[in-house]
Amino acid sequence: MIEITQSAQATKALTPKDDKALRQAAENLEATFLGEMLKAAGLGESRESFGGGAGEDQFSSFLVQQHAKAMVSSGGIGLAESIYNSLKERHENG
Repeated sequence: MIEITQSAQATKALTPKDDKALRQAAENLEATFLGEMLKAAGLGESRESFGGGAGEDQFSSFLVQQHAKAMVSSGGIGLAESIYNSLKERHENG
């Protein structure tokens, strides 16, 4: 019986283009997660008095998403880096 060790398996390195795409996907996922958390916290909800009315309600999701993207671009909560590392490891180890 032949035993294959992990060191004997060939690893597949990511190309720079794939690496960039993988990192971008991880950051997009973190931004989506943060957007949902911000919505749950009440960001983007209409104020009762002197609010923007129906227009504010229509576009509040864009505001929330931009806040989430800004959070990710300034370091985020580390979720994107964790996702990126897991996906990269999975790709390299097949």
